Amino acid sequence: MFTIAYRYLGKTDEAEDVTQEAFIKAFSNLKTFDGSSTFGAWLKQIVINQSIDALRKRKFDLNIDDVQLINQEDEMNWDVEDCVSLSQIQSEIEKLPVKYSLVLKLFLMEGYDHEEIAGILNISVNASRTQLCRGKIMLKNQLKKKGYEVPS
Repeated sequence: MFTIAYRYLGKTDEAEDVTQEAFIKAFSNLKTFDGSSTFGAWLKQIVINQSIDALRKRKFDLNIDDVQLINQEDEMNWDVEDCVSLSQIQSEIEKLPVKYSLVLKLFLMEGYDHEEIAGILNISVNASRTQLCRGKIMLKNQLKKKGYEVPS
């Protein structure tokens, strides 16, 4: 669970605090666990929510002003060269503005869909799609600068 918090926060001490707070929150609210998912999935959701709350306390804006509809086909194409490692991609995602990196992490690493991301981040579904698309474009550009071929 620490790894999940660290993925969002990027700071060891803050990730440790968030992980501890998530466990405290989970055990305090154990009676609300209904078994509709695994305990691990339930706990993971708490850690993600706690991490996002910690990011919000850093006072940044998760909303975007000019929401536009994104082509579904664009959002599904994530091809990169085989020589690009997962850690290189994760490193480049960390360099993106937070509103884009959050959506990329939730979509790519956690497997959430846009409706779930919108609920977690308190943004519209279209904002989630737009931030994913823009984040993807920025990520591709960063990888191209590093010399990796990224299909359009």
